[in-house]
Amino acid sequence: MDKCSLAGKRRKQATGKATGVMVEMLKKALQAGHQAKYVLFDTWFASPKTILRIRRECRLDSIGMIKKTSKVFYELNGIRMNIKQIFASCKKRRGRSKYLLSVDVTLTDREENAIPARIVCVRNRNNRKDWIAFISTDVGLEPEEILRVYGKRWDIEVFFKTCKSMMHLGSECHCLSYDALNAHVSLVFIRYMLLSLQKRCNEDDRTIGELFLIMVDELADTTFAHAMRLIIDAMLQTVRDHFGLTEDQFLNFVRQFYDNLPACCRHFVQAPTAA
Repeated sequence: MDKCSLAGKRRKQATGKATGVMVEMLKKALQAGHQAKYVLFDTWFASPKTILRIRRECRLDSIGMIKKTSKVFYELNGIRMNIKQIFASCKKRRGRSKYLLSVDVTLTDREENAIPARIVCVRNRNNRKDWIAFISTDVGLEPEEILRVYGKRWDIEVFFKTCKSMMHLGSECHCLSYDALNAHVSLVFIRYMLLSLQKRCNEDDRTIGELFLIMVDELADTTFAHAMRLIIDAMLQTVRDHFGLTEDQFLNFVRQFYDNLPACCRHFVQAPTAA
């Protein structure tokens, strides 16, 4: 076996172990009472086998970035195609659309399990000539919503990067005890939360207490009922001046107008008692 084949085999084994650990962590989180709509991940876990396993064992939908490889296939209109072939064969959106392509496919594995999925392709911000693909097992989501939900993963990446680089997550504690490592992670997260709270109090220009509500009350716009009353009064006065109605004719006109108003609008207008 050559070095490339051996490296590929080891990579598959590592991916399989990582997938198994991830699925077990998801199961424990669900058993502990945590709830989630989607599992977000990057290209490392975005394989049909992993996505199908998450759906089958955890009953969760997945949203992830697809690796542009010719070794992973999806079923499009009954034809097995890789992501590059799908992108080349489908018509792209033009203009200022937020995405280039949105297409529904079917994910399958060797055990013949199959679920529908939606692939969305967008331009690469760092290289306008390049493109990036995402996949979602929730085909009811619009392409823009898929991109918005996946964007939340970046906040998680920033969180872990900050904890590792500035708070010594993983490097401060060298114990082999699970309880000690768990305590270390908890303390690092507590530090992060305290510093985030302190930063928000010092830098975030947010409203204080009831100050915002008080200012809104002071600057309240004309209420809907008052605005509607002003419009109706102006209309009735215009009718009276234009047609030269007598007092009785004008009062009859106002009463008839009031009776013809929808029930949902009558409580905004006073019943006519005099012209």
